[in-house]
Amino acid sequence: MSTTRFGGHSARGFTLIEILVALAVVAITLATGMQATGALTRAAERQSDQWLAQLCAENELTKLRLTRQLPGVGESTSTCEQAGQQLQVRLAVLPTPNPNFRRVDAVVEGQVQGVSARLLTLSTVMGRY
Repeated sequence: MSTTRFGGHSARGFTLIEILVALAVVAITLATGMQATGALTRAAERQSDQWLAQLCAENELTKLRLTRQLPGVGESTSTCEQAGQQLQVRLAVLPTPNPNFRRVDAVVEGQVQGVSARLLTLSTVMGRY
């Protein structure tokens, strides 16, 4: 802070350099806060997308369980709509060394920022009933 004398009275104030430094510190702090807020928003969106994908995958696996039959080996694809989003669920049924069991992989894909991306892979083993 500088002191300047005007007509016998001293006036106290900040210099231009001090004000610019303070503004730079505030600008950097605000920019960092915006980046942190953006990262938290993206993480919340990702968590929401994964939760919706998990619902789709579990629904498809439940459909297979409700047939009460050992699923046939092969792949199938279905569409699942959750919260207004169209998600693709690909089921891959694979043999295991024990013929009484099958491995089932559910892969859920959806649009993330306009690009198709894998959201979730859920695997389980199903046996004969």
